[in-house]
Amino acid sequence: MPTDHRGRLTERRAALEERLRALRATRGEIIAASASSNADDEHDPEGSTIAYDRAQVGALIASAEHEREELDAALARIEDGTHGVCERCGRPIPAARLEVRPAARTCVGCG
Repeated sequence: MPTDHRGRLTERRAALEERLRALRATRGEIIAASASSNADDEHDPEGSTIAYDRAQVGALIASAEHEREELDAALARIEDGTHGVCERCGRPIPAARLEVRPAARTCVGCG
């Protein structure tokens, strides 16, 4: 492989783990703040609610966890020799697509 996809995937996964740690810390802070407060933020016209903030961070965590699964699957495909092969049609995934999306499972036509 001319491009080091394993290295790029590994770097992205490490950055993603750091982002997940930060998001989980933020979620913990939100939960701790809401536990020690008896404020009725659901009816506060001045901004977002604690429930909204928790939902927002929860969605970001879920998205990051999904991305981690995709990166892990791509690393597994590198190990078994199927990385860069479209899972639908079996043709090679163009190098340009893998440069942009190194965890791509499909070629542009099937994607």
